[in-house]
Amino acid sequence: MQDIMVRQNIMGDAHCNLSNGEYKLKLESKVTGEATELLEKGYMQYGCPHYRRRCSIRAPCCNEIFDCRHCHNEAKNDISVDQKHRHDMPRHQVKQVICSLCDTEQDVQQVCVNCGVCMGKYFCETCKLFDDDADKPFWFCLQVSKKQYHCNGCGICRIGGRENFFHCYKCGCCYSVLLKNSHPCVEGAMHHDCPVCFEFLFETRNDVTVMPCGHTIHKNCLKEMRDHYQYACPLCSKSVCDMSKVWEKYDIEIAAQPMPEPYQNRLVSILCNDCGKSSQVQYHVVARKCLNCKSYNTRQTRG
Repeated sequence: MQDIMVRQNIMGDAHCNLSNGEYKLKLESKVTGEATELLEKGYMQYGCPHYRRRCSIRAPCCNEIFDCRHCHNEAKNDISVDQKHRHDMPRHQVKQVICSLCDTEQDVQQVCVNCGVCMGKYFCETCKLFDDDADKPFWFCLQVSKKQYHCNGCGICRIGGRENFFHCYKCGCCYSVLLKNSHPCVEGAMHHDCPVCFEFLFETRNDVTVMPCGHTIHKNCLKEMRDHYQYACPLCSKSVCDMSKVWEKYDIEIAAQPMPEPYQNRLVSILCNDCGKSSQVQYHVVARKCLNCKSYNTRQTRG
């Protein structure tokens, strides 16, 4: 009898607490904690050299399973593969993913239908992209360290934070907001290969920079060019940086080395790679100076 009364008191207390929200809050907190623990299971323990993620994908092109599309593209475009069979994965056509924790194959979605784990803290349904590289818990609006975002103009996901980039519709790509009113627009500037390493720039995972002429190039490739004393755009030959100090040294060197008498009055036609102007100047074996912009980045066209 006493036991029954105790139980009734407990239920009464529970009912009382439920009425003021305390019991409900504790219950919700416990459920939320358990759900969070399940979602976080295996976090940063799975993936490949390209992404930390808790799933692999079935390639729609060859029906094989890979950790990510980059793994697929590297394997299928290897030099050992017959050229006729080389191909890239159409990322937007991926329909099936495999959970890394329970091996359940399922339609593309962020949370596994079988074990309930979050397969990627950043998830883009359009690009079928999963990425666990996050510095915030799953329930904090998917804020991640890479600051991934989907650009509708590009049609793919970018990194760096939407607030730091804008989409230029003429260039056809995302640029830093610092370049919004200053970059020279070039039609489809990112829709070509890097002029140094020949990797397709639009989908590259490496940093890209815009040269003063508007053409784009990998940041590391531009640095390598400079390390080898190459200061002209490989596509249009315009100077990639301020060369005024170099031109001053050319002035001094040319003044110190006059041409032999038979060549002193020889005139030649030149075209400037920097300003695009033509002019007729005195010939010198070291370099020929543009009369318009004073650049030595010129080429002889006649004479």
